[in-house]
Amino acid sequence: MLKNIYKIFIEHPHSVNETYLQHMCCALKFHYTLLKLSFAALIHSIFPFWFKTTASDGIKNLNDCMRNRRKIGK
Repeated sequence: MLKNIYKIFIEHPHSVNETYLQHMCCALKFHYTLLKLSFAALIHSIFPFWFKTTASDGIKNLNDCMRNRRKIGK
């Protein structure tokens, strides 16, 4: 049973060539970035002259980052 639990926690991180802790740190960085982008989009919704492309540019950058990580993990 413990082996199955261990497998659940390491299977995906290993698929992208990372340890559990490396993967956790990377996921937390994505979370923090998305949180900032969400806040910029909120401000932009009220003041459309601020943060005109911040959210869309940030999402494109995250997508590029994620695609590159997938290539490395294969």
